[in-house]
Parts: sequence; structure tokens; C-alpha cells
Amino acid sequence: MSEKEENLQAMSDGGVVAIVRVESARQAIEVCGAIARGGIKPIEVTMTVPGAIDVIKEFKSAMKDEVLVGAGTVLDTETARAVILAGAEFIVTPTLNLRVIEMCRRYGKIIIAGAFSPTEILTAWEAGADIVKVFPATVGGPQYLQDIRGPLPQINLVPTGGVDLENTPDFIRAGAVAVAVGASLVDKAALSEGKYDLITEKAKRFIEAVKLARAG
Repeated sequence: MSEKEENLQAMSDGGVVAIVRVESARQAIEVCGAIARGGIKPIEVTMTVPGAIDVIKEFKSAMKDEVLVGAGTVLDTETARAVILAGAEFIVTPTLNLRVIEMCRRYGKIIIAGAFSPTEILTAWEAGADIVKVFPATVGGPQYLQDIRGPLPQINLVPTGGVDLENTPDFIRAGAVAVAVGASLVDKAALSEGKYDLITEKAKRFIEAVKLARAG
């Protein structure tokens, strides 16, 4: 099994991808550490974080192979290449960008491509996306994901946007390979008060929610 395949398996096994979208690089490092302590391995640092590339470099260096550090909100090939060179193991786009998919495949990195309609989802998959991010997931909810998987069961889907502890089990039962969580994981109150242990505890709860849903 290649390193990329192992990373994909780890992402699927854990069932949760954490999204870090905060206001400073230092805050991002603290949040990433808190999430990692909670047991979530794939951690996506969005490019909206100031100094995001440096955050990826620093966190990757500090955590070694303990986590999968990724880059989110990647809009173009230039950014994709920059974050890959910084150490990102997976790239996430908010929309369908075929050139970014191509860039990630060229470097052998996981690409999670954003899409919503059945046509976009299939196009992303056929272009080589490893996982398709259904965004925004709040629009159709778990039922929409289940409906998509009817004719397209071969596609690995990850709902993003509005995923929380309450609906995570429903998305998993609907066939999601994992869920991507941001605001519902990185609590604003905990963040403002520096209570990172609360983020760690929330991470553990998300992992448990996925396990319970898979266990039926």
C-alpha cells in the first residue's frame, strides 16, 4: 500500500476531518494541537488563516506522522503546489477545479474536491478526485447524500458545511466515508477564552459519534 493509500485509509477509518478556520496563525497552531489530542488525525488548515502555509509547515514538523495535515479553501494550482511543498498531505477545494485535481494527482497527494450537483460530483470523481466534498451539506442534508449514493455508490463522499454532533450519525448512516467539521468543533467561546481542552473533548465526541453510527 502506498503512503497516499495509507493516508486515505486512515482518513476513512477515523471518519472525521477537522477544519481549522481561525483568525491568527498562533491560534491555528493551538487549535490543531487540541484537535490532535482529541484523536482526529486529518486536520485541514484553510487558506483563509493568516500565514496558513507557515502553519502547515510548523504543525507538520512538530507532529511528524501523528496527524495528516491538509490545506483547505485551495482555489488554484499555484496555491495547491505551494501547500504541497509545505508538507500538506491532502488538498481540499470549495468548488470543482479540474486543474487543482490534476496538480494533486501529479504530486501523489489526496484531493478532496468540492462539488454539489450530481453532475459536478461525477465530474470530480472521473477527473481523479479521491473524495468528493458535498458542499454545502446543509442544503440537502443526509437524505441528499443518500440519494446521490443511489446511482453513484462508488464515489467517496464527505459532507461539509453545517455538520455537527447531532447530524453526524445521520450522514454516516447515509453513506459518508467521513464527515468534515469546522465551526461545530472549534467552538468560538472556547477559542476566545483559550479553553483548548474543550476542543479536545469535542473532537473525542465526534469520533465516538462516528463509531456508534457505524456500529449501528
